[in-house]
Amino acid sequence: MTRVRIPLTAFFNTHENQFLGALLDNIVKPGAKKIAMERMQILIENAITNAKRDPELSQRQASIARRISTRHKIRMPYYLRMVFCKKCKSFIAPGVNSRFRLGRASVKSIRISCNLCGHTYRKIISQ
Repeated sequence: MTRVRIPLTAFFNTHENQFLGALLDNIVKPGAKKIAMERMQILIENAITNAKRDPELSQRQASIARRISTRHKIRMPYYLRMVFCKKCKSFIAPGVNSRFRLGRASVKSIRISCNLCGHTYRKIISQ
């Protein structure tokens, strides 16, 4: 079996419109990151307030916020990241579908347990 090599110029000339469309999708407008960050904050705040009344809606809002961050390649700030489980990546509302406990060891910490997957992780409290 022989391999046939096609020059890149032939590929781009025949698929020029597809290539340019994909290239233009990756270009981010200057104000898009700022708008995306504001939308993520609003969605997470709404998800926390809706967690008790409508858990499915709050999960959906949090997943949309997470998708916005991946779409625009924005790292979520710490206070937004801490409402997601580190194992199952689902939205955990404080006191609704997660449990927060203070550690009693010499190292002061907060233990966060996800009620959906059962994973427990700690946040060290600096003194």
